[in-house]
Amino acid sequence: MCFRFFFFFFQVASGSKLVSGSMRKNPTLICVPIMGESVDKMVVDMGKANASGADLVEIRLDGLKNFNPRENIKTLIKESPVPTLFTYRPIWEGGQYDGDENKRVDVLRLAMELGADYIDVELQVAREFNDSVRGKKPEKCKVIVSSHNYQYTPSVEDLSNLVARIQASGADIVKFATTALDITDVARVFQITVHSQVPIIGLVMGERGLISRILCAKFGGFLTFGTLENGIVSAPGQPTIKDLLDLYNFRQMGPDTKVFGIIGKPVGHSKSPILYNEAFKSVGFNGVFVHLLVDDIAKFFQTYSSNDFAGFSCTIPHKEAAVKCCDEVDTVAKSIGAVNCIIRRQSDGKLFGYNTDYVGAISAIEDGLRGRLNVSGGVSSALAGKLFVVIGAGGAGKALAYGAKAKGARVVIANRTYDRARELAETVGGHALSLADLENFNPEDGMILANTTSIGMQPKVDETPIPKHALGHYALVFDAVYTPKITRLLREAEESGATIVSGLEMFIGQAYEQYERFTGLPAPKELFQKTMAKY
Repeated sequence: MCFRFFFFFFQVASGSKLVSGSMRKNPTLICVPIMGESVDKMVVDMGKANASGADLVEIRLDGLKNFNPRENIKTLIKESPVPTLFTYRPIWEGGQYDGDENKRVDVLRLAMELGADYIDVELQVAREFNDSVRGKKPEKCKVIVSSHNYQYTPSVEDLSNLVARIQASGADIVKFATTALDITDVARVFQITVHSQVPIIGLVMGERGLISRILCAKFGGFLTFGTLENGIVSAPGQPTIKDLLDLYNFRQMGPDTKVFGIIGKPVGHSKSPILYNEAFKSVGFNGVFVHLLVDDIAKFFQTYSSNDFAGFSCTIPHKEAAVKCCDEVDTVAKSIGAVNCIIRRQSDGKLFGYNTDYVGAISAIEDGLRGRLNVSGGVSSALAGKLFVVIGAGGAGKALAYGAKAKGARVVIANRTYDRARELAETVGGHALSLADLENFNPEDGMILANTTSIGMQPKVDETPIPKHALGHYALVFDAVYTPKITRLLREAEESGATIVSGLEMFIGQAYEQYERFTGLPAPKELFQKTMAKY
């Protein structure tokens, strides 16, 4: 299914890449779910939600202990500093209420009567509920009729039929939440949202559905949910309100906002959204950068083929497969056989692939060596003549092997699968080892070691690709992993006397060129350094 036609309705002509500081705010609301076990806790959290910038709060009555409906609802409405949405979710729709159904519906009617701004009613009981309040519903109260699918995301046709059923039940606002089995599932929800003629909330649960909660501001969603704290969610995959407002610049998103993202698996650890969104905001560039948890990169590009999706960073394990997805590939990236930056040309939608990994990593390693030797940059590289050992034969491994060879180093590739190491070694004119052989590999002192695998990355921070006793022959050790900044490999290398270079330095270095390709603007290098210094 192609996503190109989804956005025709929202295309906005713009003669400039920059937008003014007084950017138009989108109408999409941010709702903070309030799920305390006591009314007192809920009142405190409502105050926090207001201070955080929430437009309204969702009061989840099914989480309350010792619930006194009339007294508690009166207090909650009176004490709330922002409009209220009352939800009393039963177990059969993913909530916690497991009592008499008539009593539950009576409580929702009571909340409406006492002054709630919104009531959330499940589709299964909505027609009956709306019939029972006809002629008695306060004008200011809007009924949200909701449907949740915790198994999958239906087809566009089935979603359209679902929306029609919700509308027919008497909904003022249509809400449906589905589950993402693949990030391409979200495209179907965007299609429904963007063409809706009624207020609509369309969200996709789970990490693969995260973009539905962020980009709904671009595609016309009525509201999204942002939590007060990480992990305290009312549905899987909800971001915090702080991230929505500060990280993703949610209020300034509009139909013409360009979408950029980091494609990977895993990808939630990536700091790319922090780096690029901060830079976009600093110059008023109308773009947003998001995490994209992608299982099948070819399927991703086939689905999201609109010019709205304008550029991508690419990380493990998709760098090599990305080459085949591009219409054109830069000469260097083609030689390396891996792409970590993809740009969609706006004139015809074609994808162009580049590799900025090798520049960022090699520059950081050269700087580290010069610092160790206390020499300034000369005509030749500090890597010339050095024995450069690369762990890993994937996309990043290829980039570093290519870059080191181009700088005059002698290259050795070590990989768990020896055949892959040999294949890469033959390509760059180097030698191959199995990862197990690396433990006893010490032909000379002063070698360079570069780990390009994910070994040691969060959450498996206790892992290392090479034991400490084998690190004594290396002058410098580099680790492409940057979460955590100092991995076990780097810690043990420093204890063994080596100069260490973290993946954060490579990350910043490779981001300069990507930012310039994304925006057509010079990279704000000082801002990049300042932003990442916090991590």
